[in-house]
Amino acid sequence: MRNNLDLSFTALIVVDFQNDFCPGGTLAVSEGDQIYPVVQDLVNEFEDRHRPIVFTRDYHPSNHISFVNRGGPWPPHCVQGTYGFEFFPKLRIPDNAAHFFKGYLKDADAYSGFEGCLATNGTITGITLESWLHSQNVHQVYITGLATDYCVKATAIDATRAGFDTIVITNGVKGVNVSPHDSERALNDMKQAGACLLEWPARHG
Repeated sequence: MRNNLDLSFTALIVVDFQNDFCPGGTLAVSEGDQIYPVVQDLVNEFEDRHRPIVFTRDYHPSNHISFVNRGGPWPPHCVQGTYGFEFFPKLRIPDNAAHFFKGYLKDADAYSGFEGCLATNGTITGITLESWLHSQNVHQVYITGLATDYCVKATAIDATRAGFDTIVITNGVKGVNVSPHDSERALNDMKQAGACLLEWPARHG
């Protein structure tokens, strides 16, 4: 445990660490699986400290607006009920973690976790991530996951706009990099928006 870190009012947000964004998935992030040791270490640390842990996930219908068959930019991914929607298999999910689904309306895209709603036993509620974090007395968020240049970036910028002290774990994110240096530019955009960039000293891997 990092006893020098004050996580008293802090929550962890793990963005879209799903099979379709990992190698072998339909929208794979190169080396996306390699963030696993850092992500799991963060989860373990926040669980040890009894701090809130959030997992966001794309939860797309098969005819989602972002898919190429509807004129969108992406191949079908993270479709409801498929293996691609599920978490990266090694990831251990605490029983009391909060789950937020996004992109579940066929005609509305959603990159940011702050566009999602709390899902309880697979049922989507009307509770937004911002309102849930406030209910947990959270003032600061640590953000990790996939992908740096899309959903991580959108989530981090929305977190700063919502007034949260936002820390992006640089060795706990990976980008799609459709164009070279997209991830580098995304990290700079997050920093310009007010987020802090931090490397996490993972204990494993």
